[in-house]
Amino acid sequence: MKGYSIQNVGERSARARGKELDISLKDSVNIAHFLRGKRLQWAIDALEKVTQKKLAVPYFRYLDSVSHRKGMSSGRYPVKAARAFLEVLRNAEANAEFKSLDTENLVIRHIAATKGRMIKKYLPKAYGRAGAWFKDLVNVEVVVEEVES
Repeated sequence: MKGYSIQNVGERSARARGKELDISLKDSVNIAHFLRGKRLQWAIDALEKVTQKKLAVPYFRYLDSVSHRKGMSSGRYPVKAARAFLEVLRNAEANAEFKSLDTENLVIRHIAATKGRMIKKYLPKAYGRAGAWFKDLVNVEVVVEEVES
């Protein structure tokens, strides 16, 4: 992962990135879709509710055997991925504050979760065999922009 997938970032914007996070790619894609275009403070509050299992993240992709939730369609409570996204969003907020932007008027303009490096390990089994143990890591990037209120 060399850089951000979005190249043109304005003066009134800040960005943050989480590299090679040990979270689920499927949960990350759905959380990114859930947060895209929302206000930053709303997104942070929503992710805190997800970690407390009070708000479910609606799933739009990877829906096989995902249960419906009360008052919405199918969704889950991806706590581990929500904590990782919270950290990235708080980093973006701190970067915006460093650039002296108004943190109350920040909107998530770009958020993406992409597949990162794969960790390949092998577990020994009986009779001289070995079983594969692969783990995909996830890259998360966020660009927030200040809007007029």
